[in-house]
Formats: sequence, structure tokens, C-alpha cells
Amino acid sequence: MSTLGRLDDIPLGEGRTYTTDGDMVAVFRLRDGSLRAVSAVCPHKGGPLADGQIDNAVVVCPLHLYAWDLSTGCSQSGQPPINVYPVRVDDGQIVLGE
Repeated sequence: MSTLGRLDDIPLGEGRTYTTDGDMVAVFRLRDGSLRAVSAVCPHKGGPLADGQIDNAVVVCPLHLYAWDLSTGCSQSGQPPINVYPVRVDDGQIVLGE
């Protein structure tokens, strides 16, 4: 388990990148208030996924518009999958892991 930062640091509908245990993780605060955490680096050309467009289901890489499911990490556009991480809020803090 890793505490990444305060929930309030991520506005609704946006993402932020955190580094934990040598991995770069993008954490998204969806418009419904839920959180999703996935690999922060696009497997295609290394784009910053936390800067991508999101809805309640997918993130779209800002470089080449490839999309991934935020719950499963599966590509919606024929690219390799990305990692999905368990994430939750504990006392206003974003916690990665079970």
C-alpha cells in the first residue's frame, strides 16, 4: 500500500501522475467522484495518460488518441493493455493498493 497524496489535489474529471515503487501511476478522479488508477505511460509512444481525456469508462492518450478501459486496462483501439491498480480514499488521502 502506498499513500499518494490528498484527494483534493485532483479536480473532478482530471488525472494526476504519481510515482510509487518505481512505477508511474495515473490516478483519475472521475466526474462521479470515483477513482481509477492505471499505468501513467502510454505503451504506444510513452504519452502521459494522466493528461488524456477521460469519461467514466475510458482514458484517451493525448498524443495519438488511443483509448483504454479504466476498469480493465484493455485497449479500445488495438494497442497493448495497460496495468490497472486498486485505489481508494482513506481519510482524504489517495491510497494505492488493497
